[in-house]
Amino acid sequence: MRESTSWYPSLKIGGDGTGVVSQAGAVALLRTAVKVGLDRALSQVLVPWRKPLSVHDPGKILLDLAVMVAIGGDCGADVALLRGEPEVFGHVASDPAVHRLISTLAADAPKALAAIASARAAARAAAWQAAGDRAPDHAITASDPLSIDLDATLLDSHSEKECAAPTYKKGYGFHPLLAFADHGLDGTGEPLAELLRPGNAGANTAADHKRVLAAAIAQLPWRPDYRVGRKVLVRTDSGGGTHDFVDYCTARRVQYSLGFTLTDTIVEAVNEIPADVWTPAYDADGDVRDGAWVAEVTDMLDLDGWPDDMRLIVRKERPHPGAQLRFTDVDGLRLTAFVTNTRRGQLPDLELRHRRRARCEDRIRGAKATGLRNLPFKSFDANRIWVAIVALALDLTAWLQTIGLHDHAARRWEPKTLRLQLFSIPARLARHARRVHLRLSKHHRGTGLLLTALNRLQPG
Repeated sequence: MRESTSWYPSLKIGGDGTGVVSQAGAVALLRTAVKVGLDRALSQVLVPWRKPLSVHDPGKILLDLAVMVAIGGDCGADVALLRGEPEVFGHVASDPAVHRLISTLAADAPKALAAIASARAAARAAAWQAAGDRAPDHAITASDPLSIDLDATLLDSHSEKECAAPTYKKGYGFHPLLAFADHGLDGTGEPLAELLRPGNAGANTAADHKRVLAAAIAQLPWRPDYRVGRKVLVRTDSGGGTHDFVDYCTARRVQYSLGFTLTDTIVEAVNEIPADVWTPAYDADGDVRDGAWVAEVTDMLDLDGWPDDMRLIVRKERPHPGAQLRFTDVDGLRLTAFVTNTRRGQLPDLELRHRRRARCEDRIRGAKATGLRNLPFKSFDANRIWVAIVALALDLTAWLQTIGLHDHAARRWEPKTLRLQLFSIPARLARHARRVHLRLSKHHRGTGLLLTALNRLQPG
């Protein structure tokens, strides 16, 4: 008898296993959808697009697609992964039925997207209520506002798709603008609004920023006892630092912290700031950072035409090794600027608050890992529906973390980690007393965490 020299056990492998579920951890997403009422909300708002005698509810088809995207799918055909487990995911539509629904919604895209947004808003209100003191809008004040981050990103297109165009980075594809609600340092974030745009869309188009911000604010589950205003902070990079968008934020009475493009006039003013006026800046942990300073130059410039309460704050720092300086950098120091209408707070605190908008980059990375990287359809409106499905998947993931995983490091896990540690947990189906039981793998390291989340997500 020959002794095996392989590092791995010698197995006799066959394809006759039954009652096995490979992506059993995805039941947490289903439980989340039921907990916040997303399944019912989607079913109600999509009634106009349900054809007579149709077998499948359009709301369930969209929810199945969102779950599929959340667990790693990147095209409509990947819903077959759920179709293979009817006792867990129910009756899943066929590929032709999925394609027909996407085409039907795309033919009436503005109304369909508005309907999906209304369902998301209703579910978000329920999710934030269920989260209690862990909700993003819990106990927000003018000094501790809810942050909405706007940022654009580039999506490559490797085929001829409608409205795909050259990008400013010499690529080819799309340039969507996204808005996320920030959950703070102890959490992640969730999408509030999405605007798919051609690749040649401008990074500083004020009309697009206004449209996305208005849609994001409409998603907030405000209670009747207070209005949108100073309790909301809008953050963007320099693409949002335009006259029109600053005026719009002022009219909406929200706080803003917007990147601002440096001009020669601003650089000249910075050179006039005495050394003792510069205040040491903070690092990401709120400690003094060596080699970085901030100062306000509002009173040193002619800002006629800008809102009276706008402040211009400049940061200078020693660039990290290897960084290339720009024309606006002076004496080997990197200069950046932002504007804000926040009147209270120390300059280093305001500047640190503005730099934390970089967390939006993490949200975009998560979105690209959750179906946004590749738009699967040729039609522009069909891809707009796809982006809405991606947003539903990100919402489900964020609400699962906020409600079910709030006291664990999983609260901050990115989508890929959630898939590896939770969603991919295998299970076995068992029947007892006329009920179907899902027996999660006993030895999987994430089983205990998943069971805890499922208990917290019980309806009621």
